[in-house]
This record gives sequence, C-alpha cells and structure tokens, in this order.
Amino acid sequence: MDDGNDDSITPSDGSGEGDFNPFAGMPLFGDLSRALSGQGPLNWDAARQFALLAASGGDMAGMMTGGGAPTATANIDPSVRIKYAELANIARLHVADVMQLPVANADPEVATAEQWAAQTLDAYRPLFNDLATSLGQTDDVATDASADPMAQMMAGLSKMMAPAMMGMSVGSMVGGLARRAFGVYDLPIPRATPALVVVPPTIDAFAAEWEIPLDEMRLWVIAHELAGHTLLSIPHIAEHLRSLVQRHVGAFQPDASAISDKLTGLDMDQSDPMAAMQAAFGDPEVLLGAVRSDEQLAMEPQLDAAVAVTIGVIDWVVDAVAVRIIGGNALQIAEAVRRRRADASPNDLFVERLLGIRLGADQTARGKAFVQGVVDRAGENGLAPLFTSVDAMPTPNEIEAPGLWLARVAETDLG
Repeated sequence: MDDGNDDSITPSDGSGEGDFNPFAGMPLFGDLSRALSGQGPLNWDAARQFALLAASGGDMAGMMTGGGAPTATANIDPSVRIKYAELANIARLHVADVMQLPVANADPEVATAEQWAAQTLDAYRPLFNDLATSLGQTDDVATDASADPMAQMMAGLSKMMAPAMMGMSVGSMVGGLARRAFGVYDLPIPRATPALVVVPPTIDAFAAEWEIPLDEMRLWVIAHELAGHTLLSIPHIAEHLRSLVQRHVGAFQPDASAISDKLTGLDMDQSDPMAAMQAAFGDPEVLLGAVRSDEQLAMEPQLDAAVAVTIGVIDWVVDAVAVRIIGGNALQIAEAVRRRRADASPNDLFVERLLGIRLGADQTARGKAFVQGVVDRAGENGLAPLFTSVDAMPTPNEIEAPGLWLARVAETDLG
C-alpha cells in the first residue's frame, strides 16, 4: 500500500538511486513501471505477456488495469496432429522432387496462436536482444533543474520505460503475427534450430472463409512449410539472410529526443487514458523515433533481394507441388493467400521497421518473377546453384534480371 512517502520521487543525484519517477503518485503506472523494469535492454516478461495477449485477442488496456487476461485457447486435438503427419508424408516426396534436395523427415508440430507466439519469441530472442541493445544506445541527457517540467518528466519516462516499451512492442508484434500465421515460414527469418510448426486453428478459419476444402488447405500449408524449412536449412542461405537482419538491427542510431517529443505530443484522451497509452505503445514511431541510419538505407537493396528470393523460391516450390497434389484448386489457394499477404497489418510495419523485412506484394512479385525467369531460361534445375554455392545469392540487380544471375553462376561453375 502506498504510504505517501514514495522515495522514487526524489530528484536524481546521478547515482542511479532515487531517480526521478514520472509515475510517482499514480499507483497504476507505478506498479507497471516496477513490474516491467530490471531485465536489461528488453523486458522479456512484458514481451511474453503482450505476445500471449495479442495472440489470444485479449485487451491490453484491460490487462494494464487488472483485467483483460488472455482467453485460454484449447489445445490441438491429437487427431489433427496425426492428420498433418499423414499429409506431410504426401507433400514431402513432392517437395524433395521439385527442389532436388533432401527434405526433413520429422512430423510437423501443431500449435495454437499463443504457442506459436511463445516459440517465436524464444527462437528470435538473440535477435531481439541485439535490437534492444542497438535502440538503447543513447547518450544520457543532463537534467536541467530549470527545464520544462513536462519535458523533464517525459525524458525520465522515456529512459525508465525503454526496456518495457521494447518488450511491449516486440511482444505485440509477435502476438499480432501469431494471429495470422499458418506456420513458421510466414516470417522468412532463419531460426538457429529450423522448426516445422503449423497453426491449425488459423488454417481452418482461413479455409472456411475462402470455402477451400480443409485437407487441400492443409496440404498447401504443409508444402509451404516444408519448402521453407528445406530452403532455410541450407547453411549459406540461412547465414546470408540472418547476417543481413542482424546488421540491420545493429545499425539503429536512436534519437532519444525524438521519442520524448513523440510522448510529449501525445493527445491523451482523458476519458480513456489507458486506451491512449495502448495506442502509443502500439505506434512504432514512439519506439523508434528518428533512428533509421544511413547504413540501414544503404543495405536495404541487399536485404530486400535476400527476402525476395527466399519468398520467391518458397512460393514457386509450393505452386509446383500444389498443382501435383491438389490440382485445379491450387491456383485458388495461391490467389487467396497472396491477397491475404497484400492486406498489410500494423505488425507488418513493425517487421519492416524493426527487422528490415519487407513482406508486401511488391517483394512477392519480385521474388516470383526472378525464380520464374530462371526456370523459363534454364529449366527446373536452373535454381540448383542457389542451393549449392555460397557465392550464388542473387544481387539486387540480378533479382531484376535473372539472365544476369544465370550467366554469373555459369561462369563460376566454369571457373
């Protein structure tokens, strides 16, 4: 209970003890700030809570006031897991034949959206830690006793809440992605340990919405996951994409004043301040400020090329496999999925801004055009150098001109 003698309101003496607490006198926010502090550059408790909350469709504002807890989702029926294992046995043979590569023999795991979110947070924890460290590299701003009290409060707020804000933002992003994900490779970022996971409730709902026979939709997703798993299990492809994303997240140049200015300028709805705070933490500009660096801009074409070819290869494999095992409905499923991708969400903006991964229709079209251009010129085996040679990753120029890529890899083979 608050006894009115909260030491946290004592002005900072620079020692780190008794730092100015902008939440003093506001028990709700004070409890929140204490709960979300002390875990380094990214608060993982906050990330996990917000990921599970967003994945379940819970109310963030309600959670922050003591309610709005995530709605429990029933575990997947074992018969569904068995069905996916059976369908994987069918799809695996065709994916291996199209790619001319060995395909993992493991049965796919099944997960709820909440389980997918938790697994994804764990899988990308090193990446998100690097991101938080990069964004946290700001110079301390000296506190001027004569400064505007509101600006002073917001500067303290920004510094104190940075790990919590990062946890909230990353968790919300992952949870939002979880509500739409069919499997792991909806987000084409390699994991340290490649996984094969599908989200049956989301797949079922999509099939029902588009009136697609359920087993056909399941086969399409399994083919997609097997293609993604196979491609991103190739060490040089995974390392190329992973290193580009790591360079991107490590190249932020945070502007602490930009974040403080954004917070100071918030239009707080007095009738529902919690909703206003939720909207603020859901705005990437609050988290990022004016931080995009010249290095990130310079590497954007290379990262775009890596993402485009990854998406392009996976989609091409899925299209080829789906025609074989699904038949005429394969085109309907592919079109429905691509329309879904084109419907960008706020979480897509977070992925683009935080990780540099652009997943929109333009990227899909570029990747598909490159792969189809290679196949038209050199046949289905024309992609083989990409799978076998460390030096065969397409450059940004080659993504637009697959003939140039084919000429280069041919010269390399001859050399």
